[in-house]
Amino acid sequence: MLKGRAFKFGDNISTDHITPGRLAHLRSNLPELAKHVLEDADPTFASRVKAGDFIVAGSNFGLGSSREHAPLVIKMAGVSAILAKSVARIFFRNAINLGLPVLICDTDGINDGDELEVDLSKGTVNDISKGQKLTFGRLPDVMLKILDEGGLLPYIQKYGDFKL
Repeated sequence: MLKGRAFKFGDNISTDHITPGRLAHLRSNLPELAKHVLEDADPTFASRVKAGDFIVAGSNFGLGSSREHAPLVIKMAGVSAILAKSVARIFFRNAINLGLPVLICDTDGINDGDELEVDLSKGTVNDISKGQKLTFGRLPDVMLKILDEGGLLPYIQKYGDFKL
């Protein structure tokens, strides 16, 4: 069970919003880059996000270049999952491979600051602030196992290869 506060973003948040190109020189210093995560979408996000919080977005989250740094610095900032109406395919796979859950659901009813509980195995989001429950398409078992291990690399190190 994941529990935290919602940080609401709109549609079309690109990888350049997440990790601005002007900060490309920080790619070898990911902790420093994480201090700037999403600053072009919300300059205060990195200073306010706490471990366990959620990014809640509209459609097409993570569009743009396939920077692995984007989901990685989101995870490093403490975000436990991303909830969005839709997500760019490459961003989705990069996030799962790095151990960051991405959940596709209707996010319209979630407000900035809402307290949420997410159950990955049941496919549910409980908006504690509103007393409402949402569902998302349950992730395939292999993705849940990858997330349980913290990402694809730890999964392969533990199991040696995919065990379906």
